[in-house]
Amino acid sequence: MFCYQCEQTAKGEACTVLGVCGKKPDVAALQDLLIYALVGLSQVALEGRRVGVSDKGVNVFTQQATFATLTNVDFDPSRFVAWINECVKHREALKAKVKASGGNAEFSGGPATFQPASGLADLVKQGEEVAITTYPAPDADALSLKHTLLFGLKGVAAYADHAEILGQEDEKVYAFVHEGLAAMLDPKLAVPDLLSLVLKCGEINLRAMELLDAGNTGRYGHPVPTKVPLGAKKGKAILVSGHDLVDMELILQQSEGKGIYVYTHGEMLPTHGYPGLKKYPHFYGHYGTAWQNQGKEFPQFPGAILMTTNCIQKPAETYMDHIFTTGLVGWPGVRHIADKDFTPVIEKALKLPGFTEDSNGRSVMVGFAHNTVLGVAGQIIEAVKNKQIRHFFLVGGCDGAKASRNYYTEFVEKAPKDTVVLTLACGKFKFFDKDLGDIGGIPRLLDVGQCNDAYSAIQIAAALAKAFGIGINDLPLSMILSWYEQKAVAILLTLLYLGVKDIRLGPSLPAFVTPNVLDALVKNFDLKPITSAEEDLKAILG
Repeated sequence: MFCYQCEQTAKGEACTVLGVCGKKPDVAALQDLLIYALVGLSQVALEGRRVGVSDKGVNVFTQQATFATLTNVDFDPSRFVAWINECVKHREALKAKVKASGGNAEFSGGPATFQPASGLADLVKQGEEVAITTYPAPDADALSLKHTLLFGLKGVAAYADHAEILGQEDEKVYAFVHEGLAAMLDPKLAVPDLLSLVLKCGEINLRAMELLDAGNTGRYGHPVPTKVPLGAKKGKAILVSGHDLVDMELILQQSEGKGIYVYTHGEMLPTHGYPGLKKYPHFYGHYGTAWQNQGKEFPQFPGAILMTTNCIQKPAETYMDHIFTTGLVGWPGVRHIADKDFTPVIEKALKLPGFTEDSNGRSVMVGFAHNTVLGVAGQIIEAVKNKQIRHFFLVGGCDGAKASRNYYTEFVEKAPKDTVVLTLACGKFKFFDKDLGDIGGIPRLLDVGQCNDAYSAIQIAAALAKAFGIGINDLPLSMILSWYEQKAVAILLTLLYLGVKDIRLGPSLPAFVTPNVLDALVKNFDLKPITSAEEDLKAILG
């Protein structure tokens, strides 16, 4: 086993015995084998596009299967066996279409002719033989960039899959995912070629996030400032975690009028701000914090739990019988809802005790996406000109279990009172319930949304830069980012593609980035590792 795609990889180097996330060696090998099979499918897809063939079924499958290998999505080996076999079926069917259109459907060896073994043990062995460490590269730096590209593609696939579910897609995104995957086994690509592909991955990810924003806002309206209770309401309960707004809508529709209150967990918190979702009277509040605290928080939840996208951890026996998965999420032994009929979740919630009394806890505000913030852009610009607002900080990204992530809490607490903090993704849970006050009616803590709402933050920054007549890098804005998995990698690549400089990244730098690649990022983009809250604030503000 060799996996180092997440920030918490063992010893900051790689997981080689068991994944820190709970991934077992057999699943790691099957994921590598699925990627290998997808490389073969992508090689055929590239030839298909050359002769005018683009198959939507292949395009959507490629996104979903790539997303399935992202950290904390699917841990069920049986599902990866099915993915691998389906991939080969898609590949062979696509070859026939390519041949019929005059393309070259003859491939000599490699992933485009790979045939999966029949048994699990043999599939695992095949996966071990095509691990990501075996990708051809002229040097360590080229291999590092191939892995950076691969992990960025996993993030792109996640956002593009969410968008496609909402009816938003772009052939340009599909084409690049195939181009990027095919590049994994191209021995001719050197550092300059791969650096270009890595930055293009950032460009394509921007498009994927744009599509997802259009899908979310087109279906549910633009988020509006909304107060979300952190307490509980007496009654039966369902907890929804993950990111998928369609799943949230379906659970609200199907549970309506049944005496059940629906709560969010993790990155579902921002969904309370969407008019199309907040209209449901039984959509009540938020329970718990970030993904890594499931083991402490889920056993205390007295209702059914639904995991909609990535971020699942090994369920404890205490709640194994009332946690469910849907979409691409999977865990061995956990009931999976494939058809989006959430009756089993609802029935389980009705059997469980629910909350026995009201709990009037604190509340937090959500709903400060680009439409809301830009609606008061004039007020913000005046506050900056009048020196009421000295600086903006975007403090967001992934949360995690490392104690070093307390840096982000300290940074926000110590940020001067004439500064504004924008936040997004689950990194916000280090400080999301803190009352920072306001500046002339503008809250000092603005929740922009989920991780994909980095698109909102980019739109806000671009609009403010235009209003001031300066570049984004000249704004009184600093990005203090935390990363954990591959969607964060994709977002970082987007920021680099846009030329954003002076980003501070932590709590540690990616293990898959070699010293030479890091040196290039520092020289070209002034990328910095975080130090301490005091030192970084002093360096930024002077």
